[in-house]
Amino acid sequence: MHIRDFFDLSLLEQIMENWSKATGLAAIAVDNDGNYITKEIGFTDFCMKHTRGSVEGLRRCTKCDNTNTGTYFCHAGLMDFSIDIKVGDTYLGKIIGGQVLPEEPDEDKFRDIAGELGINPDAYIEALNRVPVKSEESIRAASSLLGEMVNLLVNFEYNKSFNNGLVSSLKDDIAQAASLIEEINEKSMALDKIESKQKILSLNASIEAARAGEFGRGFAVVASEFGKLAVNSGEINKNIKSSLKTLTSVIEEMETASQK
Repeated sequence: MHIRDFFDLSLLEQIMENWSKATGLAAIAVDNDGNYITKEIGFTDFCMKHTRGSVEGLRRCTKCDNTNTGTYFCHAGLMDFSIDIKVGDTYLGKIIGGQVLPEEPDEDKFRDIAGELGINPDAYIEALNRVPVKSEESIRAASSLLGEMVNLLVNFEYNKSFNNGLVSSLKDDIAQAASLIEEINEKSMALDKIESKQKILSLNASIEAARAGEFGRGFAVVASEFGKLAVNSGEINKNIKSSLKTLTSVIEEMETASQK
């Protein structure tokens, strides 16, 4: 199952953009195959251009993305987060982001990191000074809020899509049941004709048996059995019609309910 099968990804992106503007945190979403499903939202050059732009920085960032969950400190000292997107227990992807400082940065420390990553220290510090600074408490609260909001909406859309599928299937089943009822009704009408013919045959046979007198006794037995068969067929047909009437009422109620 993929999130794009039932969820409008442009809506997810819009939610993340509004959240990013309100909190100052960055975010991007990936699906359960690891493919990006939204654009990069709120990221600055510090992470995307400089840190991830270096071979060693990209290796460290990828490791952080794959091994950390919740809200955590990345290898460079910024706070990031990783939020799973799930329907029930089924994993559909995640939102990763953050890229904020929990306090004013120690420039000497980041110059050392720039040296480890093979990045120009002055350019790195210049980019660092454009990274938002938020309290650790507000960062954790913001990431938690985004996770709860997205998962509630994703589960709502999934359930709506699933229920619509059930309604569609129910309508198909109702149509098929109605078709079968019509077919049975036609056969029931045919039984009416057979029952009528059986009664006529029974009556004729009784008349002929009476005319034959002693020689018509065996014929009279046959006539009697024809009469019983006609009665039994009539009872069976009556029961079928009663059941069909009840079934038709149930089907009509189901059809009405499916249209609400």
